[in-house]
Amino acid sequence: MFVIAAPGQGSQKPGFLEPWLEDSSARNLVARWSEAIDVDLIAHGTASDAETIRNTAIAQPLIVASGILTGRALLHALPDATALRFAGHSVGEFTAAALSGVLSDDDALALVAVRGSAMADASALTPTGMAALIGGTLEDIEAALIEHGLSAANYNGGGQVVVAGLQTGLDALAANPPSGTRVIALQVAGAFHTRFMASAHDALSAAAGSLAAHDPRHPLYTNRDGSLLTRGADALDSLVSQVTQPVRWDMCMASFESDAIAGMIELAPAGALVGLAKRALKGVPTVALHTPDDIARVVDMVAGA
Repeated sequence: MFVIAAPGQGSQKPGFLEPWLEDSSARNLVARWSEAIDVDLIAHGTASDAETIRNTAIAQPLIVASGILTGRALLHALPDATALRFAGHSVGEFTAAALSGVLSDDDALALVAVRGSAMADASALTPTGMAALIGGTLEDIEAALIEHGLSAANYNGGGQVVVAGLQTGLDALAANPPSGTRVIALQVAGAFHTRFMASAHDALSAAAGSLAAHDPRHPLYTNRDGSLLTRGADALDSLVSQVTQPVRWDMCMASFESDAIAGMIELAPAGALVGLAKRALKGVPTVALHTPDDIARVVDMVAGA
């Protein structure tokens, strides 16, 4: 059984979508999506600079569109009988929801466009941010978060926790980090996956209320606690609730390990989740889909399993 994993915000890089758009049918599909959500996904995936695609309202639909595009190409290449499960990190859960059959591709993109815009608006209300803590103990990190009024936003596993909150608290944490940790400020608009995203939660909930959610064709793991979702309604609820709740990617990877997965494939823009898996899932084969040529590596991995 193989897990197809979709990355979250921060994974985007200038020009990353270019090799995937050399195919005219793929380019036409992305052009249609661009028109539907009023975001020029082709320009942002090929020509826009890093600062432009860091914008939350652009980054989120761009990441999900690229994940769906590359995921569909991968599924077309794999044998129908391949045992698959899906997972997504943060906004990547929207990609996973589309590819597993919970939402149509168009509905997933429309919903994530609402999410990105609403989270950008919420971020503008208060000076907040995020930082990654590398190393240290969870006990020391959580004590420091209490001291500085911060929250854990992403438990990423592999010795990495992303924290979020008021910028003043993040500055104080950086000046006096927990023992054995390295603090890296993240270039994001605000404190995602915390109470500061309450208005975005409300906007997303309203938009999700008009959508039809179907039971997934392939089970998918939830960021809430790493458990498997088999009901469409539960998956849609998870997409909404995760805006203000921490991402438990560590629990997702623990589930991958306990389920004895045969390999993990990361969709574009790939790299971050494979990096975490290499540290936390020793011996599990991984493939990062950077270009269409990487699909052949996945086919070979599946055939050899």
